[in-house]
Amino acid sequence: MPEDFMLTKVFSDAMGPCKVIPYYFRANEEADSEEVTIATLVTHNRLAVLSRLATRYKGPISAAIHINDDETRDMILNDLHAMYESNPDVQNHVDVHLIVDRFDRQFNMWRNVAKFFARTEYLMMLDVDFHLCTDFRKSIRANPRIMDKLRTGTAALVVPAFEFIEQKDGQDWKTFPTDKQQLMDLVKAEKIDMFHRDWQRGHGSTNYTKWYESGDEYVVTDYNYSYEPYIIYKKEGSPWCDERFIGYGANKAACLYEIYLSGIDYWILPDDFLIHQTHYYLEDTRKKERKYNKKLYDNFREEVCLRYSRMMIASNLWSTSRADNVKEECSKIKGFKSAVGNLN
Repeated sequence: MPEDFMLTKVFSDAMGPCKVIPYYFRANEEADSEEVTIATLVTHNRLAVLSRLATRYKGPISAAIHINDDETRDMILNDLHAMYESNPDVQNHVDVHLIVDRFDRQFNMWRNVAKFFARTEYLMMLDVDFHLCTDFRKSIRANPRIMDKLRTGTAALVVPAFEFIEQKDGQDWKTFPTDKQQLMDLVKAEKIDMFHRDWQRGHGSTNYTKWYESGDEYVVTDYNYSYEPYIIYKKEGSPWCDERFIGYGANKAACLYEIYLSGIDYWILPDDFLIHQTHYYLEDTRKKERKYNKKLYDNFREEVCLRYSRMMIASNLWSTSRADNVKEECSKIKGFKSAVGNLN
């Protein structure tokens, strides 16, 4: 079977025509199977950020890189080659997968490409603009209890995300804190806060007040459907991101919503954190795309609740703890309980 034909089915919910080129560059070093691969998506203006991430992480990265199939294509490829050839850490640790098409911001499709071709058992869904302030891999390996949670496939580990209140303070990653105490000093000085603090629903379920005082991992108990943390989780058996979400708004939240409904709980790591590196947003574009995706997300939530309910009933999991997240979250949707009652 031709590879191109197979991949059109793998990513069949995305807009096309679209050409996926896996392992355009393949990392020189082989990672241990229990390593955490950072799965990220990259556009032309973020190539330098990917290079910094590779040097900082020095571990496996699966990067889905979008190439516009227009007059800019050759320029983007030239810049990609220049970045790759200039940094041995990229050559050693980064698998580069190209998505060549004319469709901007198919974020969930790009996430699926990065996940599909990741070569370790665990991955971290991460936006490339975030700086790794701490060594979360060391924290996980040093705690058998946390590692056991990850191995079950029913737990995802959340690395809390932060952002400087003054955007200019977030431009130089070399000035960022490197441990929790340094971070807490900035929190107390009111120089840094949770990521997107003006949109509490996005990261509020992490419960930052509790995190500031905690020395142990804890489970998310106040989940909401807009929650979009950066998570480490098991590749096998976890849901894929719905590729119908195009553009800004709800794309990552929809992905994490389905992961949660599948029976995967979110556990907050107590000492590790990320900080957003300041960059410019296309606010007009974001506003328009969010309006469309909000309508899509409302319908998606009903659809995915019904789908996972049917799956769990048919698999005799409805009376187990695996169905707790579906029962609790989907009961918030009007008419859900009566619809599920008709399935039994």
